[in-house]
Amino acid sequence: MDIKNLTTFICAAELGSFTKAAATLGYSQSTVSFQIKQLETELDAQLFERVGHTILLTEKGREVLRYAHQVDKLTHELLDNIQQGETLQGRVRMAMADSLCSVFSGEGFRLLRERYPGLSLKLLAAGTGDMLQMVNQNEVDLIVTLDSHIYNTEYVIFQEEKVGVHFVAGCSCPLAQQADIPLRELVQHPFILTERGMSYRRLMDEKLAGLSLEIQPVLEIGSTDCICALLEQNLGISFLPDYVTEQAVAAGRLVYLQTEPFAVDVWKQLLYHRNKWISPQMKAVMQHCVEHMFASDHAGS
Repeated sequence: MDIKNLTTFICAAELGSFTKAAATLGYSQSTVSFQIKQLETELDAQLFERVGHTILLTEKGREVLRYAHQVDKLTHELLDNIQQGETLQGRVRMAMADSLCSVFSGEGFRLLRERYPGLSLKLLAAGTGDMLQMVNQNEVDLIVTLDSHIYNTEYVIFQEEKVGVHFVAGCSCPLAQQADIPLRELVQHPFILTERGMSYRRLMDEKLAGLSLEIQPVLEIGSTDCICALLEQNLGISFLPDYVTEQAVAAGRLVYLQTEPFAVDVWKQLLYHRNKWISPQMKAVMQHCVEHMFASDHAGS
């Protein structure tokens, strides 16, 4: 059995398209179709139902996919054990919330390069829904979400922790010294927020909606660094995770606003698909994330 045919089958099954599989693998569509046909002939089973321009796995196809993932994993492990030298080589693809990408800037990236000079990274900033779609289609190897808690048997949680979030403002904000600020009063002030529908912003909006409240921000921007800079100029207030604001709060440039009880559960989770082969390169990047992105240094299973 040709391993390449199994690899093509896995790619087509994950992407749900021969065309997308061809683009991903660098083949022509006719090559992909031929390889799938070869595999079906060898197994004497139809693996896909072809209806118009769509493909769906048959029951036999789903069974073969489970075995194909196992073969693919063992093949990678074999090649790695035979070929791996002392220096890790290769690329790891990651998707994460925009505000978390800073772990790979400055000192964080320098330390990774010093430790693993043969590694390269591809980082994508995305929302949780897009991240899950990318890892499902094997477009990325790892994702780091910042959202409500995700538990799904399709994914392995390598590391997770609950993240504190607060309403925050510049130290000269009129609300800075006020205790138990009513939420109905708070939402009337100018807000500078991340994009609507994104992680903790979405969770805040949903919580407020349940209280029949809504914020109409004066500015929406993806960069939390920019938001913090604007807050320090007393140009508005925001709702941000503590890891973004804690240094400025400790330095007295920002303050956490004391509002009436408002609990939003936000989780930071490092995940990968359960069918994904965990290469030494992935292990190295995951451990780097645990050491520099999470409060605890104890990795999950």
